[in-house]
Amino acid sequence: MTVRPATDPIRVVYCIDNMDVGGTELNAVRTAERLDRRRFDLSVVCIRPDGPLLARYGAAGIPVFPLPMRSMLGAGAVRQAVRLVRHLRRQRAEVVHSHDAYTSVYATVCARLAGVPGIIASRRSWHSPHLQGRIMRANRAAYRLAHRVVGNSPSVSRLVETEGRVPAARIVTIPNFLDPRSFDPIPAEERCRWLAELDVPSGAFVVGIVARLSAVKDHGTLLRAVASLRAEHSDIHCVLVGDGPERERLVALASELGISEGVHFAGQRPQLPNLHFLFDVSVLCSTSEAFPNSVLEAMAAGRPVVATAVGGTPDAVRDGVTGLLVPAGDSAKLAAALRVLHGDGEKRAAFGAAGREAARVGYSEEAVIAQVETLYAQLAGRAVA
Repeated sequence: MTVRPATDPIRVVYCIDNMDVGGTELNAVRTAERLDRRRFDLSVVCIRPDGPLLARYGAAGIPVFPLPMRSMLGAGAVRQAVRLVRHLRRQRAEVVHSHDAYTSVYATVCARLAGVPGIIASRRSWHSPHLQGRIMRANRAAYRLAHRVVGNSPSVSRLVETEGRVPAARIVTIPNFLDPRSFDPIPAEERCRWLAELDVPSGAFVVGIVARLSAVKDHGTLLRAVASLRAEHSDIHCVLVGDGPERERLVALASELGISEGVHFAGQRPQLPNLHFLFDVSVLCSTSEAFPNSVLEAMAAGRPVVATAVGGTPDAVRDGVTGLLVPAGDSAKLAAALRVLHGDGEKRAAFGAAGREAARVGYSEEAVIAQVETLYAQLAGRAVA
């Protein structure tokens, strides 16, 4: 491998499927915005570049190379593969980092053909519908072509090793990280204003969730738990931050359960301020997760977490220390955990303080970006700063 001068920035190319607002896409752009530009010359290849995050790359001065494709198969895909190989050679890319299941296949193969010295594939999801069948088999093949595979939690990395048959030495665990502003409290007056806008009464005990309204997040189980609790504690109100295809069904379910006045749909909101500060307890009741940003944000806000013990969530939430873990789909167990926290302010405070400290130590921007930059430098054959 030719070692480039230490003063020459390392040429890194990100490959990503789309520019929509999602966990993978946000993690990529937030990492890109924070890389040391004196050491890294970054550009992006995107299959579907028409999305809201494109503006953030533009604002950061990061060029985006569009590579539109309808399918990874067929003559069109072959033509785009040739374009990508030529592009990587022109860029003299030293590191190609693919961030999702589709580019981990397509871009990894193209980077090999282009002779890129450092190729990174990623796994950022648990067992989910889009990671089955042919795409899962293709990812397993791509993992073996990559020089490193990044998992975003220890549990996900173990999946790469066991299912993908990738040696542990080629797997790197780099978690999601928190924007420093996630730790900034919402002032009491502003918190009251936010809750009043959502028609949450003063003095309510607020159980909240920040998650897309999609089937995998299983908001229905939360509503059933809240319905059973409100029969005992009318001060409990549930705030759902996010939007998605399940909204209409969830509104109907709240009505069917007779709890519409205690359920507040906040819709899609800006990521900052950290809206977990609005809650007394933060919930994530997904049926599948890799490593959820929502849980980390709740911990940064010092909120006790009740979450389902799926995927990589237990890597973040320590049961009985920073929150409580319950089985997926079990509204009775979820209600029992919420009941415990509703009645025990000291436990809520202890869980919240422990979570905030864990978030500060393990998921800060500084700690995680340093890991990313070290990986890129090693693969490019450069000295690690």
